[in-house]
Amino acid sequence: MFHLAWPWMALLLPLPWILMRVRRAARPGGAALYLPFAASVAAPPASATLPRSALALLGAVWGLLVLAAMRPQWLGQPLPAPTIGRQIMLAIDCSGSMASQDMGGVSRLEIVQIVAGRFIDRRRGDQIGLILFGTRPYLQAPLSMDIPTVHQFLNEAVVGVAGTQTAIGDAIGLAIKELRQRERTGGAPIHQSVLILLTDGGNDAGVMPPLEAARLAAQTGLRIFTIGVGGAEEQSLFGPTAGNTDLDVGLLKQIASITGGEFFRAANPQALQAVYHRIDELEPSAGHDQWLRPAAEWFTWPLALALLLSVPASWLMAVRI
Repeated sequence: MFHLAWPWMALLLPLPWILMRVRRAARPGGAALYLPFAASVAAPPASATLPRSALALLGAVWGLLVLAAMRPQWLGQPLPAPTIGRQIMLAIDCSGSMASQDMGGVSRLEIVQIVAGRFIDRRRGDQIGLILFGTRPYLQAPLSMDIPTVHQFLNEAVVGVAGTQTAIGDAIGLAIKELRQRERTGGAPIHQSVLILLTDGGNDAGVMPPLEAARLAAQTGLRIFTIGVGGAEEQSLFGPTAGNTDLDVGLLKQIASITGGEFFRAANPQALQAVYHRIDELEPSAGHDQWLRPAAEWFTWPLALALLLSVPASWLMAVRI
């Protein structure tokens, strides 16, 4: 598609005509208008009048110069522009309790893989990283814009791959370490990043206490959204008898509160899907709808033609004078 980047430069087209009018007004004895600089722009004698052919060539040269100044371009088809959107780390609990089937006939981890996988697919333009944690945390996928690969790594996770216990504090610490390394190597500042931590239990392993890790995250500006999964508890005369009785809701709420994030509870697949949609609203994808039209500059063509026409115009002027 043809396009003029600076169409307002067309306002220069009448400039030679304006100068000619000024010269005529500055002729001796013609003068209803007094110009202090009349002598410098006085019209040349009649003997020096240019032939029509030279005037036509000069007019063409001026028009081509103005056209070049308007920057003619040819725009190609819109292409998705590479962007560096948000940095989001996902920390997914793979401890032994994630094998429980209280969220719809399949294991908690399988439900998380389906719902969190859809969340990952929606984050086009963002950088996503994946941490799997149990007794120990592992960086399964570093921050990357390769969304399909991160999704594949999530699908390959199995219960117990990182041990059967739950090291929430160490998972937060590993996320902070990864984001700091990215910041030192030219990545986005850590305060522009988010950690989404999902678990179905309480902290019963690891070296770093979860609240100490949360305070360290708050100091660096990292926001943490915590998600507690597992079937809802059912109360009886003897206390909780079903559902997830191991989930430490108080701890997850404290972690979110300390870092400026939010805590969410998901007892079924629909609730978990709603949680990730809510996080989409709180942290909208930054590079989702950005497009770029490649532009080929064409101003060199009118410039070259103007140069060619200036040669015969100069010759006609020299011959006439």
